[in-house]
Amino acid sequence: MTADDAPLIRLQGITRTYGQGRAAFQALRGIDLDVRPGEFIAVMGPSGSGKSTAMNILGCLDTPSGGSYAFQGMQVERLTRDQRALLRRHFLGFVFQGFNLLARTTALENVELPLIYRGAPAAARHAAARAALAQVGLEGWEHHTPGELSGGQQQRVAIARAIVTGPRVLLADEPTGNLDTHTSVEIMELIAALNRDSGITVLMVTHEPDMAAYARRVVRFVDGRVDSDTRSEAQV
Repeated sequence: MTADDAPLIRLQGITRTYGQGRAAFQALRGIDLDVRPGEFIAVMGPSGSGKSTAMNILGCLDTPSGGSYAFQGMQVERLTRDQRALLRRHFLGFVFQGFNLLARTTALENVELPLIYRGAPAAARHAAARAALAQVGLEGWEHHTPGELSGGQQQRVAIARAIVTGPRVLLADEPTGNLDTHTSVEIMELIAALNRDSGITVLMVTHEPDMAAYARRVVRFVDGRVDSDTRSEAQV
């Protein structure tokens, strides 16, 4: 980036088609989207609107059929599979609705996993994982397995795992989908705090307006296109 206000992410004319011929389905029909550093964006839309496909492309889990995806000025669609994996490993963190924790592994060990993939030494992994767990309010829970934790605590472990590498972007797919209302509010307050205090850019898919209200920008997808893009200075 050449300026502080340059987009961290820029999608231009992004399309994604699955299948061929009469069986072809166009999930994305020309998406334009700029994401600036430090933004908190909620992505909404009905089932089949393309929001999850767009998130998979942003997360380097899928590749577009056409268009341009720039991350910090780098053209992602031109990268090899291994290069996309490196981008994902070093710059992106992921949080999912289903937590995706290893059942027989402690909270500390779950959080350490991304650092193992990066080849970090054991002492550094332990220290970073403990710090990440403390950051999400789980100091003292390092040696509990997921089965010994509540749903909200499991999601906190998942968030700690997502931020332990210091990512530029946190991609959250329905992070409160499996949680009750009270716990959902706690998790959203945590994500909002990470965005506000740590400067992590957040892109979150949600179908719940109450959760989207924590974002300062809401992008709504309909039929594979951006239907609306609204900003709000207020944050709940």
